[in-house]
Amino acid sequence: MHSSSSAPTEPPASDQPVILGFDPGRRKCGLAVLGVDRTLRYHQVVEAEAAINTIQALRRQFPISLLIMGDQTTAKDWKQKLGQAFTDPLRIIMVDERHSSLEARDRYWQMYPAQGLTSLIPQSFRTIPRPIDDIVAILLIERYLERLVN
Repeated sequence: MHSSSSAPTEPPASDQPVILGFDPGRRKCGLAVLGVDRTLRYHQVVEAEAAINTIQALRRQFPISLLIMGDQTTAKDWKQKLGQAFTDPLRIIMVDERHSSLEARDRYWQMYPAQGLTSLIPQSFRTIPRPIDDIVAILLIERYLERLVN
C-alpha cells in the first residue's frame, strides 16, 4: 500500500490518551492516531488484511483510549472482527461517515499544498496522488470530538 503518510512522529512520550480513527474498507483501510489535544501522532493507509495487526502495533505504541470508526459499507463486519481480535477489548464508537471522502480531498490539499504547475489547476480538477483513507480517519475523530463539544 502507499505510505507517503507519516511514520509515527515521535513527540515526547506522553501518557495523554489518544484516539484511534479507523476508516474501514474491503481492500484498504485508513488509520489515524490523534491526541485529545488534536495533535496528529500517526496516519497511514494499509491493506485491509494488515489492519488488525497494525491496530495491535499502534495499541502497543500509544495509550489508545478508544476507536472511532465510520458507520458505512463494511462497518458492521469490521466492528465484529475487531471485537474478536483483541483480548483486551477496545471501546468502539461509530460516527456518521457521510461526505467524509469529499471533505478528505479538501483536507489533503491543506496538508499537502500543490506545488509548481499543479497549483495553477483548480483544486476540484487535481488528482490526489495517493489513497486518502487515513485523512478520512482523521476527519472521523474530529467529528467525534466536535460532537463532544457541542
